[in-house]
Amino acid sequence: MEVEVKLRLPDSEAHQKLSDILSPCHANTFFQENVFFDGANAKLSSNLAVHRFRFYDDNSRCVLSLKAKPVIYNGISRAEEHEEPFDPTIGRACVAEPWRLLAVDSSEILKQVREEFGVGEGGLVCLGGFRNVRTVYNWEGLKLELDETKYDFGTNYELECESLSPERDKKLLEKLLKTNGIEFSYSKVSKFAIFRSRKLPDS
Repeated sequence: MEVEVKLRLPDSEAHQKLSDILSPCHANTFFQENVFFDGANAKLSSNLAVHRFRFYDDNSRCVLSLKAKPVIYNGISRAEEHEEPFDPTIGRACVAEPWRLLAVDSSEILKQVREEFGVGEGGLVCLGGFRNVRTVYNWEGLKLELDETKYDFGTNYELECESLSPERDKKLLEKLLKTNGIEFSYSKVSKFAIFRSRKLPDS
């Protein structure tokens, strides 16, 4: 189970202000490309599951993931999540020809896609995706991820923090933002849901 605090920032100005404040705590910056797949008959999305490739810094690294049963409430997201490292070259080939994915026998995630969700006949369909600039900070013992997510219909800004104590950590992040005069709201939907709706969420 992945549990995250997710706080949405209203614009690039708020994103830049928070980035400047956190700059002494900077750890990494990643350029991510997220590409999503579904069964030919929407067998994954109809069961509240999301199947994704995430490429880091072009093709330096690739991670295959499967998320299921996501719930976001009051800025806290919970979802079942499985992740595996994946060969970037093979990943790119699967994006170009999605039928290749179900032929990969070494992946437990793809085994689950075939067996639990029944994706077989008709194979997988590539849904497209979006790019994300993720800046990581080590702040007050927490790993903060400041995202600038670029869709072809607009840009979304979000602060995330994976947490074992989400209510406590949410209060810490709220205090950080309020003390520095940075507006925010609770994220209500996932990045994938925004991508599928083709509309940025209201503030």
